[in-house]
Amino acid sequence: MSKELDEKWRDLVADGKAKWMPGMSTDGMTVVDADETGISIVRKETIQDHSAPKDAVPDWTDPATLGALLGQVREAWGDPYVYAMRLNVRRQIWVVHVPSDRHNIHGEGETEAAALVAAQEAAP
Repeated sequence: MSKELDEKWRDLVADGKAKWMPGMSTDGMTVVDADETGISIVRKETIQDHSAPKDAVPDWTDPATLGALLGQVREAWGDPYVYAMRLNVRRQIWVVHVPSDRHNIHGEGETEAAALVAAQEAAP
C-alpha cells in the first residue's frame, strides 16, 4: 500500500484519532494488545510474543484490520450504520457513507482502507 496511507495512519495515531486494536495485523503478525507503551504482536505461525515498532502500519488488506478500522470510523462519527462500498462509476473507487450526516460521503479512496482512513481523518 502507499506510503501516503502509512503516513496518514501514523498521523491519526499520533493525534489520538485512531488506535491499534486486538486482531489487527501488521507485517504478518496479529496485534494482541496495544497501549501508549507499544504494540504487542504474535506471529500467525507461532505463539511467540513480539513487540512491533512504534511506527508500524497496519496490513491494509487484512479483513480483521479493515473491520477494526470501520469500527473506529463508526465510533468517531457516532453512527453505527456507517459503511464502506465500492462504486463502479467510470473508475472503481471506495466511499464511506455516514448516513446520519447530511453530506453522507466522508471518505473516498482507491481501496477500502484508503477510504476508511480518509473518513477517520474527516471525523469531527
